[in-house]
Amino acid sequence: MRLAYVLLSPTWGMHQYTAGLANDLTAAGHEVHLITTRGAPADRYAPAVTLHTDFTTRDRGFSLRGLAATPTAVRSALCRLRALRPDVVHITGAHLGNPLLLRALHRSGVPSIHTLHDLHPHAGSSYGRLLYAWNNWVLRESDHILVHGLCWREELLRRGLAPERVVYSPLTHLFLSAARQTALEAAQPAVTYSRSALFIGRLEAYKGLEVLVEAAARLSEPDVTVTIAGPGRLADWVHSPLPASVDYRPGLVPDDLAESLFSTCGVVVLPYIEASQSALIAAAYFFRKPVIVTRVGALPEYVVEGETGWIAPPNDPVALAEALSAALSDPSRLEQMGRACRSWYDRQRADDKQALLELYRTAESVEKPGERGEHSGTCAW
Repeated sequence: MRLAYVLLSPTWGMHQYTAGLANDLTAAGHEVHLITTRGAPADRYAPAVTLHTDFTTRDRGFSLRGLAATPTAVRSALCRLRALRPDVVHITGAHLGNPLLLRALHRSGVPSIHTLHDLHPHAGSSYGRLLYAWNNWVLRESDHILVHGLCWREELLRRGLAPERVVYSPLTHLFLSAARQTALEAAQPAVTYSRSALFIGRLEAYKGLEVLVEAAARLSEPDVTVTIAGPGRLADWVHSPLPASVDYRPGLVPDDLAESLFSTCGVVVLPYIEASQSALIAAAYFFRKPVIVTRVGALPEYVVEGETGWIAPPNDPVALAEALSAALSDPSRLEQMGRACRSWYDRQRADDKQALLELYRTAESVEKPGERGEHSGTCAW
């Protein structure tokens, strides 16, 4: 199968997600291409993935700055797709230009898949209404929708989408370069269980950072710490002084530091006040670390309470502090739970790969309206 991924967004997180998909498909023996922006982090992708970087975009296209580059990006992507003639196209990250690509693919008879990461806008976002309109446009134009939460699949079915169009798979990609992930998968990383909780990722309003800092201030044990690591300004979301128990590490976290933080923490904490889903849970499980999550979005679907982690109510620093204290009080239990975490990861990773292969085969086999024969010499479909 010749598969083309399209990622108009230049964001690092979407590249990491796309690399997880593309690398799995090349490992399964398929021909994989990625059409994306200049400056893409090539080390995230396996050498067998062919990258085509024919255009430049600045963000997801939901701003005036991003909108200006959208027509050129869409035209370039369509020209490249026309030259490649893929069997299936998978659009992986949000961008305002995606529905235009989907419409062209539909008219040409090329099967399309689109990942919907967010059915609802996150707290603090400036494009709430636009996201709903964009989602509806994507749902109309795409042949198949991929989501990473069972709750989101159920919501789309309630909205009237045909069951065969909406596919769920667990979110199991990691945050590492292709070479480092391959090496770690071949030899499980050595881990320890300190009395430390780890929050890692971009600092944003919906992630409950102020709740986490308040919970950390309530921890009475002097050797218990909470590490907060990631790009963004913590002061934008936390307005009180940081307690001594918080270890703040600003900036994009490189692979070696991230690997070290995951390997040595006791538990990974996601104190979100709302969420869609998060790949951090799978990353924690890969490193045999239990998680503390809040009961928002699809996060509870990824946790077997008492076996792979704990589920706390959102926006409740008292309950979060209690969960942190309970989790970090018994390193031997964390180690036992860590084995269950890695078993969850290995099982769900296999399920994820199988679900994606079945999705691509289904999409490829469906007869679609439109012309699949030879095209003229122009780029327009």
